[in-house]
Amino acid sequence: MAAAAESVDSLSMAKQERIHASESLSDEMLSRRVVSLVAFRGVPAANLQAMRKGLRDRGHIFHVAPNSQITHALERAAKKSPKLAELVPMVTDQTAVLISDSNPFALYRELLKTRNHVSPRGGEIAPQDVMVHAGNTPFKPGPIVAELQHAGFPAAIEKGAVVIKKDTVIVKKGEAIHREVAQMLARLEIKPIEVGLMLRAAVEEGMVYGSSVLAVDFDAMLASMSRARAQGIALALAGGFVTAETLPLLIAKSFRQARGLALHAGFISSDTIASLIGRAVREANALKGLAK
Repeated sequence: MAAAAESVDSLSMAKQERIHASESLSDEMLSRRVVSLVAFRGVPAANLQAMRKGLRDRGHIFHVAPNSQITHALERAAKKSPKLAELVPMVTDQTAVLISDSNPFALYRELLKTRNHVSPRGGEIAPQDVMVHAGNTPFKPGPIVAELQHAGFPAAIEKGAVVIKKDTVIVKKGEAIHREVAQMLARLEIKPIEVGLMLRAAVEEGMVYGSSVLAVDFDAMLASMSRARAQGIALALAGGFVTAETLPLLIAKSFRQARGLALHAGFISSDTIASLIGRAVREANALKGLAK
């Protein structure tokens, strides 16, 4: 009986700890501007610890917790911030919570920097066609040739070296990478799998941002804005539209046109006298040459 009572007490204590952890996470969600969900499947534990430390050092709150705890925390926080409820269906697979006072777009770009390519371990789904290119390999002739061939690699021995005979798609996009193929890819240092933290969705002050919205190419956007600005200024100049940016350019353009007209008409002024004298000297020399 005593053992049973102790077991019940232990379960009750564990339940209370889970409730407390969920409430604490919920309170943290309400303490910052942005609450986001982060996918981290495939990230090795050591890498995840380093990424978590880096994010915390930059002032973000990063929690890895059971999905049930994250769900309960979101549902509790949604009572005060309703839009957080839209994140609940996205708590799937391996999910972490990133809470911050930064903006979602900056967070998305920050997390992109955590991503890198690794060799598969077997069982992963190929995110794109996995290609092995023709050429020499680092292997010496031996059993490795049969192992490569058995895994589907077109290997052979040529001039004392192990080579891949032709470019070959070893795994098609969307297919599982078999273990023996993964082992050969690792030995060839082919790294088709991208791992790291990926922002799944974020809520900022009542607005929900999905990953497709956050995936903005800022460099391309800035280049487009720069082109649009240049085109706008050119159009304004062509139409003589006066703004703070076009006024100096319009004055310079008017000055050049006025000076050109004055030179054409032979009008003498402090700005044209030197050019007019120079033109007269050139014409006199030309006449002098014709007279000889």
